[in-house]
Amino acid sequence: MATNELIFLIEEDPEGGYNAKALGQSIFVQGDTIDILKTNIKDALECHYDTKEDIPKIIRLHTVHDEIFAYA
Repeated sequence: MATNELIFLIEEDPEGGYNAKALGQSIFVQGDTIDILKTNIKDALECHYDTKEDIPKIIRLHTVHDEIFAYA
């Protein structure tokens, strides 16, 4: 049974740009900007799935942002 949604975990790369990992799938993508990352995700999905019909219709991007601040 095919799923209709795929979630990508998006993290900022310490060296610049973004990294994305599909939850539950072996799909890893990088991009310098969010727009480039989205294009690279589309390309990776076309490579990962056998047909375009197999690609989930909803691609959810869950962005994680770490922030550190000093208490004192």
